[in-house]
Amino acid sequence: MTIKKYLQQFSKGQLIEQINELHKKYKDVKSYYSFFLNQDEEKTLKKYKAIIYESFYPKRGNKLSLSQARKALSDFKKLSPSPHYIADAMLYFVECGVIFTNDFGDIDEPFYNSMEGMFKDACIFIQKNGLEKLFKERCKKIMEDTSGVGWGFHDYLTDTYCQFFEDTE
Repeated sequence: MTIKKYLQQFSKGQLIEQINELHKKYKDVKSYYSFFLNQDEEKTLKKYKAIIYESFYPKRGNKLSLSQARKALSDFKKLSPSPHYIADAMLYFVECGVIFTNDFGDIDEPFYNSMEGMFKDACIFIQKNGLEKLFKERCKKIMEDTSGVGWGFHDYLTDTYCQFFEDTE
């Protein structure tokens, strides 16, 4: 049985009650509906940016958690905000990584692979959604801020930047 078929057996009132129960029990459902009820993409973006930042610079301890930052970004995307807010969050992830490596020195290859992958994904997303003019300078600054960082990080970001933005000069 599919979910659609399952739900068709209920009245409107029963469906409302089920959704209300899900809203009470599950944080993700509550976040989803809160986003659509409030329609404040800027406020929601700030909330998820704070989680991403906290993943790099935790208030307690000093344990970097890229998985927490990626989960926050994934959770934000699931809310289906406007594309420019998604691109903003993706670039913020990379910006936090660049600041982190500039603060603490060379990290390790998996860290840089994660940053490179997110930067490229952000560039693809930006291009796909026609947002190059809005984010070109920010992407350039990210690339420039990696000058002198090891593991080929700067070279990769430079190549990626040129691949997506050199035609927009």
